[in-house]
Amino acid sequence: MSATHPAYLWWNGEQVAWEDATVHVTAIGWSSVSAIFEGIKAYWNDEREELYVFRLDAHLERFLRSQKLMRMEREYSVAQLSDAIVALLRANECRYDTYIFPLAFASGAGFRALSQSGGAKTSITITTRPSPSHLLKGEVKTACVSSWTRISDNVMPPRVKNISNYRNSQLASAEAAYNGYDTPILLNTQGKVAEGPGSCLMVVRDGQLITPGVTDSILESITRSSLLELARDLGLEAVERTIDRTELYIADEVFMCGTSAEITPIGMVDHYTIGDGGEGPITTRLERAFHDAVRGKDERYARWVTPVGAAKAVPAD
Repeated sequence: MSATHPAYLWWNGEQVAWEDATVHVTAIGWSSVSAIFEGIKAYWNDEREELYVFRLDAHLERFLRSQKLMRMEREYSVAQLSDAIVALLRANECRYDTYIFPLAFASGAGFRALSQSGGAKTSITITTRPSPSHLLKGEVKTACVSSWTRISDNVMPPRVKNISNYRNSQLASAEAAYNGYDTPILLNTQGKVAEGPGSCLMVVRDGQLITPGVTDSILESITRSSLLELARDLGLEAVERTIDRTELYIADEVFMCGTSAEITPIGMVDHYTIGDGGEGPITTRLERAFHDAVRGKDERYARWVTPVGAAKAVPAD
């Protein structure tokens, strides 16, 4: 990998040198309106000298569902994309925590073509970049309830990882930063808690882990579903239900979760201190369990991780 980018990326079925993967300037613009993506994390295990991709198949299955909802061609299967990602990680010699970014978009399409089923050819690129984990680092953030409302299923479906959806998160994040907070929390059209920008949200009240349901204008998060399973395996009561705004203020613990957020404790919401303002005990238990699962340390969750064979890295043809 050079100082600025890896040696290779995957582009429409082939692993190519980074510098050779180009498109004409006219291919940008409307193509980004329908573009969909996945954020996938791979974790390095020092003891085993192995890189593990977290829930690769689940992420790629969601990738294909997003393509379907955006009426894109689906030329590649989960198995083909999975093999491409593993080969790319080996070729780029990724012996570190890595973010994997598959992106599908309508090549050179104008708005008219995008509005018609089958009106544009779909291109896919997959890139990798270093992404150090902040798990177990003790980071605690502040949050505010945003004045921006979370998009809804009948407007811009949140369950699709569509690039355009993230303008909603950008507006909320910019407002939060301007007002001195680390992150926003968005409410849905019913005025109930939805999620953060690119992350789901969980609260703890009286020992019970609570998170909004998948019909509350949230992304169908893979990290979220994994944490619900981990919580139940730890003997915790975990429920999915509607959450009122004021429940945030009286919660014992609040945290964000997602591929990039991992588990991010929230110590204050709208200047209401959550618990003692630090990371709560249930959040800590979940974070430790999640850390061990994603790094391949807990054999009970071996089905969640795909070993890359990093020690057997080979250059691309």
